[in-house]
Parts: sequence; C-alpha cells; structure tokens
Amino acid sequence: MLLRLLISPTWKPTFSHSAAIIRSRTPTLQAIQNINPQPRSDLICSRFKRLTTSHPYYEIQNPSRGRRSLSTGVVPAVLVPPLVFVGLALTLWFYKCLMMVVFQNKIIYMPSIPPFSRSEKIEDYEMGCRPVHWEEKHICSLDGTKIALCIGSLSRRKEPGFLLNGQSRNGRGRKHVVVMYFQGQDIPNASSLPPRLPFLSEPLKSLYNKTGSQTQFTIVALSYRGYWTSRGRASQRGIEQDALAALRWVQNTYVLDGEHTRLVIWGQSIGAGVATGLLMQNLSSRATNPVRVNGVILETPFVNTRRMLEALYPQKWLPYRYLWPFLRSWWDSEVALKAVAKTKPGRDLPFLIISAAKDEIVPSEQADMLEQLALELGLDVSRQIVSGALHTEATIKSEGQEAIVRFLLKKYVAKNTWNAAWVIRGKPEPEAGRWEEILLASSALHRDLRERFGGVKCLEAPPFHAASAAEA
Repeated sequence: MLLRLLISPTWKPTFSHSAAIIRSRTPTLQAIQNINPQPRSDLICSRFKRLTTSHPYYEIQNPSRGRRSLSTGVVPAVLVPPLVFVGLALTLWFYKCLMMVVFQNKIIYMPSIPPFSRSEKIEDYEMGCRPVHWEEKHICSLDGTKIALCIGSLSRRKEPGFLLNGQSRNGRGRKHVVVMYFQGQDIPNASSLPPRLPFLSEPLKSLYNKTGSQTQFTIVALSYRGYWTSRGRASQRGIEQDALAALRWVQNTYVLDGEHTRLVIWGQSIGAGVATGLLMQNLSSRATNPVRVNGVILETPFVNTRRMLEALYPQKWLPYRYLWPFLRSWWDSEVALKAVAKTKPGRDLPFLIISAAKDEIVPSEQADMLEQLALELGLDVSRQIVSGALHTEATIKSEGQEAIVRFLLKKYVAKNTWNAAWVIRGKPEPEAGRWEEILLASSALHRDLRERFGGVKCLEAPPFHAASAAEA
C-alpha cells in the first residue's frame, strides 16, 4: 500500500457502491492529511446523505441497474389462474409417472395385500381341502433366497390291487402326474397361497373319483419371494429364479421320466407369464439338463405387460401406456411361445387356455391373441371360455374345473385303462374324442368290479379281461 502511495501521490480516490459490493481505491497520503476530523455523531448522520448526493471522493452507482424483476404486466391477469392450474397438473402428471417407475414392483406384485395375508396358515383352510392333504415345505432359490412350496395330494392308503408304496401286485407302478402351479396377483388373495388351496383341491378330488388309484396326482404350488412365508422381495428376475429352483426340486423329488411320472405346468394370470417363461428357459439351448414337460395350462393369461397397459388404459392422456420403456417386469408370453415353437419338444406340447367370460382385469382379447399366435406357430392348443366367470372364478366354477380334469385325463391317463373298461362291459372301444363316454364307462367299471369281486378296482396298464381282474 505504501509503495502505491509513493508511486501516485496525486491520485484521488473514488468509491462506488453497487448491490452491497463496495469497490474503493486507496487514497493518497495528501488526501488523508486534508481530511478534517468530525464528531462521530455528525459522521453517522451524514453517512446516508453522502450516499445519495454527489461527493468529490465518491462515485455512486445505481444498485438496481442491470437487475430483472418478475412482473405480471406481460401476461394478462385473466390468464394467470389457468396457467397456474395447468402447471400444477403437469407437475402432478410427471410426479405420478416418476413414482410409478420407481415403485413399479410394489404396484405389480402387491405382496402385502390383503393385510395380514403373510400370516395365513394351511391349517385354517384344511377343512375345505379334505381329503386332499397339503403341507408346507421350504427350499432355497438359485440365489439362496428361502422360498415356500405348498404340496397337495390325496393321502396314500392301502388300496385293493396296490401296495403302500404305489406298486401294483403284478410289479408295475402306477402313473404319477405332478402339476406345478404358479399363482396370480388377483384380489382378495393376491399374496397368499392358503386361501387358494380349497379351489386347487377340487380338481384332485375329481381326478381321484374318476381314476381311483390308477393314477396319482400331486400339485406343487410355488410361493414367490416376498409372498406368504417366502423371504426376499418380488421382482421378475427373482421370481424366474424361484420357478427354476422349484422345477429342479420337482425333478429331483419325483423323478420325472415322462412315462410313469409326468409334469404339467399351470399358471394363473401373471403366473401364466411365469409358466411360459419357465418353459422357454427349460427348453432353451443354454439349459444343461432340461426337464421333460408334458403339458401347459394357462388360466386367464395376457400377452405381455405392455399390451396389458394399453388394454387397461386406452386413454392417450394417461401416463401409464407411455411408461413401457421403463418396465422391469415384462412377462412376455408372446416371445416365450415363439421360442418354444422353435424346439421339437415345444411343438409337441399340448396347451390349454382357460379364460373368463366376464374377466374384469384381463380383457378377453389377450387370450384371443395368444390362441391365434399358438395356432400360427403350429402348437397343440385348446381353449375353454368359462361363462359368467370373473377373473378369479375361471377355475372356481365347475366348468373351469371340468376343463382341467378333461385335459389331464385325456393327455396323461393310460388309454389301456379305458380299454379294460370297455372289454369288461362287453362294449366296443369308443372313438378317441368321445371322452365323456369313456369317463362314464370307467365309473361303471369300478361299480361292477366292486359288486363282482368284493371291492377290487381297475388295476394296471395292459388290456385285461374279467378273469385277470378276478385273479387279482
């Protein structure tokens, strides 16, 4: 500072004040000596006066110069309320889109609806399931997550013509059909398996009444991660791992050889997407040890999540239909069926599509598109529309249950059983498609055998006559 004073002794100071920033230049020694001391009170009183008047040593700048101010003079006052309303609506629209993208797994899977559903117990629904016995079993998914299974079958007991281990007295084992069930997200039992068990038990009862001990049927229902007593959080990637782990467990437990033990996959609603996705993974070229699947049941299915968004929300001003690029759960049955049709085992698989006539969640066009796609791909597909049924009632009503029973009996129960029925009753064998007459003949056969031979039921595979039945 002293060096600057010596270099320019005649320099006069200037002072500028702009928006709370004061730029001053150091005064010379001569200017400091010419300043007369003033009382402090006079200095304070004259401070504001100096800031508003010309001063030989100060240069005042307008602090508001260069500032911008918000004024409604440009927009008419009558347009201000509509603009504010539109701005708030757009803000809410984008906020809702953001929340749906971030929390989409919570919206799609709803693992805690209805309340306290995860505390349901099998024992609470045991009365409605009898004589079918259900048990809970826990396994580990591919990533180590603990998941739950519900396994239902008729309790084994010693029956005429069969030993306790399921072997017939002539040394041959009875057939065993295992059905893997993948649940949907329907209300009121979106997240828990126990409320579904009474309805899943009805097909088992009907099958047992029609076949007796000739064929054993077992249902293995998977509880996805985050549901019921399973751990973890639901997501498409996690559920796919759970389904594949359950399939491997079924293969190791029941020894699926395709002859005596067969596997059917049954998916309901979003579970139909799980079923087709599992089938695609199992038949893909990357599968090291594919499991032999013998049939697929798709109950109230949809094509994929994007098509569902467009079908449920056709209004173009709603945000849902535009959020498909951000989906993390696709469940694309269309892609899965195309991949399955490229494999020889997939082309030989029979498919059954069950749809509800009054489905309030999945439009009937979704099942129509899947059926048309399967026919175009050359798949063996059949369709059953349950009249008067809502989304959750397709297999609760008797029409839907009978469709499942007919599908399983037609495809997986040994034809020789029906041969025996018609031979014993002295009637010619019916045509292949007349399954109603076959079922009636089988029931009549059991009655005749009980009357003639004291409770002996229809025994085993190759065609036999009444004499062989009497020897048994």
